[in-house]
Amino acid sequence: MQEEYDFIVTGAGSAGCAVAARLAESGRYRVLLLEAGPPDKNPWIHIPLGYAKTYVDARVNWKFETEPQPQMANRRLYLPRGKTLGGSSSINGMVYIRGHHGDYDEWRQRGCTGWDWDSVLPFFKKAENQVRGADAFHGTGGPLHVSDQSEQGKLSRAVLDACVQAGIPRNPDFNGAQQEGCGYYQTTTHNRRRWSAAKAYLSHPPANLTIRTNAHATRLIVENGRATGVAYVASGERRISQARCEVIVSGGAYGSPQLLLLSGLGPAQHLQDMGIEVVRDMPAVGSNLHDHFNTAASWRCSKPITLNDIQNSPLRKVAAGLRYALFRSGPMASNGVTAGLFTRSDPRLERPDIQVNLFEWSTKERSRDAVIPHPFPGFTLTPVHLRPDGRGTVRLGSRDPLAWPAVRFDYLRTEYDIHAALAGLRLARQIAAQPALTPYVVSETFPGVDIDSDDELLDYVRRTGVSNQHPTSSCAMGAGPNSVVDPRLRVHGIAGLRVADASIMPVAVGGNTNAPTIMIGEKAAAMILEDAKAGTIPMAA
Repeated sequence: MQEEYDFIVTGAGSAGCAVAARLAESGRYRVLLLEAGPPDKNPWIHIPLGYAKTYVDARVNWKFETEPQPQMANRRLYLPRGKTLGGSSSINGMVYIRGHHGDYDEWRQRGCTGWDWDSVLPFFKKAENQVRGADAFHGTGGPLHVSDQSEQGKLSRAVLDACVQAGIPRNPDFNGAQQEGCGYYQTTTHNRRRWSAAKAYLSHPPANLTIRTNAHATRLIVENGRATGVAYVASGERRISQARCEVIVSGGAYGSPQLLLLSGLGPAQHLQDMGIEVVRDMPAVGSNLHDHFNTAASWRCSKPITLNDIQNSPLRKVAAGLRYALFRSGPMASNGVTAGLFTRSDPRLERPDIQVNLFEWSTKERSRDAVIPHPFPGFTLTPVHLRPDGRGTVRLGSRDPLAWPAVRFDYLRTEYDIHAALAGLRLARQIAAQPALTPYVVSETFPGVDIDSDDELLDYVRRTGVSNQHPTSSCAMGAGPNSVVDPRLRVHGIAGLRVADASIMPVAVGGNTNAPTIMIGEKAAAMILEDAKAGTIPMAA
């Protein structure tokens, strides 16, 4: 079966939804949006606290794993990724963080013209409908609702007071004039419901946008150096759709390089080893994978005010469900990650490299199959290293396009990465030891007070540390052999093909990556429309 569209977007994630909707709303082009997963009808998607369910639900989650990681006790790390309309924006923690202004200025310094802070800010504002109103840093009227959290309880207030006592100043807006400090997080929610990229951009799609779910892109059609279409599988049927103008790959930091590799675009030796014809030797495809590194420390709480207490009580679970159903309030109206901080592991650094999140629960098991809380009240502080030196790879594990990609990180290889991870854990302990938290802390659950030396803590980190689920940079933007796309997101050497998602970041931003990925989608669509208007996108014959 073959069809023809002006533009085809593969992947209805955070960027793909924005790209497809903005291209279609212009009214001039027919757009096809392919999503490998189902529609976003799972009810747990739309309840803020429901991501504890979707975290392990294979119906809406790819549930990837890495290859064994030598630097991490040879473990396979769990990689939850969204498999539904909205992609990972439909199963993530909903925290709205843009990153540091200097992150984008660094992109420009790396040769990515037009991606400095002043250039990307208008696209953040264009996407946003900020509950606090418009100002120099924020916009209103955009499709993406950004809200304050309604459930800011005693524990989050105590943690922020403890941060101040530990020398970290309050910051009322991590997305404003500065990032450093501690404060409450805003979330991509509206009326206490998740507001994913699918809700933002696809709730009322224009007539010229075709959205096809359960449609897994398997290969790009490349003819004479030009991308002319996409092969995909839908309902067991093989199909091909032709693109008169361009194909935009938006499969995320794992899916986008996988699709390029399956199409013969990537490191030649790897493609030959996999038995795939080399269309173009591109060493950077699937290289430079960059992600934040996550550790955790947890404490037993003296008061029954944590989410553990709800999960461990059938009566309280029912009460919480009824309260949310009737009044859209209570613990299910929150994401449970209400507050956090940004700081530096070394005062000599120019930008924060540590983010610490408050999770108002603690777990005795958290894996790809189950999230099991401790049988007592507990909370967790998760230090995140935002700027690790290590770079990983995304490669094909199989020629089967429906198989997992082979993902490898390179965490904890440098002295700086080790120092930052240990500094984050010691900071979490310092915060928990402050007077403001004394009434709430019974004892440290993990790592445990017996683990204190650098060697002991490093062993703990290697045994328990994980990806922070912010993968980027596997189709990095730039010039030369270490990049995949140019600053207009065009794939080097292949006409009619762009990549638009977190994979194009030259390096990861210092913060949660959902908001920047939506910004990338907005900016990509604007550039594509500009190029089309200028006549620089030649139509396929």
